[in-house]
Amino acid sequence: MATTADKVELDREFSELYRAHLRDVYSYSYYRIGNHHDAEDLTEQTFLQAYRHFERAQRESNGRPLRPWLIRIAHNLAANYHRDRSRRPQTQLEDASVLSEPHATAELVEQREELGHVLAGVADLPDDRREALIMRFALGMDNREIARTLGRSEGATKVLIHRAIKQLERSLEEDDDE
Repeated sequence: MATTADKVELDREFSELYRAHLRDVYSYSYYRIGNHHDAEDLTEQTFLQAYRHFERAQRESNGRPLRPWLIRIAHNLAANYHRDRSRRPQTQLEDASVLSEPHATAELVEQREELGHVLAGVADLPDDRREALIMRFALGMDNREIARTLGRSEGATKVLIHRAIKQLERSLEEDDDE
């Protein structure tokens, strides 16, 4: 039976995990969901679920980092979110980006259009490829962490990322040709 001291230590360790990975979990959720408010909700749900299973996860991790475990929880919750939304479709307003200093230059417009094409290309990728790219480039996860999160080998993860990049490049080239 856990003592009060054990509970206090567990809470302290979870707080450290939360502070260390809040930004990653939110970023992942935002890239998956596409809007700020739902990403915040998904992040909160991720950490609530993580808290419930934290003690077991620590025991089973054998000292390995828990970031892939957290991202896996967020991944599963995002999949549930998309599944539930597809059952009851709604119109989603795009997040309005507020610029601290408005710029009216052609360069800014061009950059925003290019970013829009890239994000649209990423959104069109199959789920596993999209997930791998988000983890690699938005979260800076290495192949080992991505492999653990997706339940694949490192070699398979490397191939997955390579194929995702190639598919995205082809998609962007096709957009340029049109």
